[in-house]
Amino acid sequence: MTVRYSRDHEWVRIEGDLAVVGITDYAQKSLGDIVFVELPAAGKAIEAGTEAAVVESVKAASEVFSPVSGVVVAVNEALAAEPAKINDDPAGAGWILKMKLSDRAQFDALMDEAAYAAFLKTL
Repeated sequence: MTVRYSRDHEWVRIEGDLAVVGITDYAQKSLGDIVFVELPAAGKAIEAGTEAAVVESVKAASEVFSPVSGVVVAVNEALAAEPAKINDDPAGAGWILKMKLSDRAQFDALMDEAAYAAFLKTL
């Protein structure tokens, strides 16, 4: 399963014809305990680099920017009751949304795991 990363600390992976989006382990650690997630509506068109969701922690609220363009087809409803799933498993059960990808080239242009790890060392 190929995962790509944005400079804004979101991850995206392809599952069939959908792109699954969440925040990275680095992002959830930086935020601290997540207490609320504002999810987008299904059917919403989102452009790459624009706000897709909002994650609120005990420290701050932070926008989640979509690393790719597409239309939201599903959101992780479990986060409404258990936003800490993002802290516990940011790349698994803590996924935020699934979207129908508009442009596969946007996904391909994102950082792979090695490039993201190198990027984190510069912060």
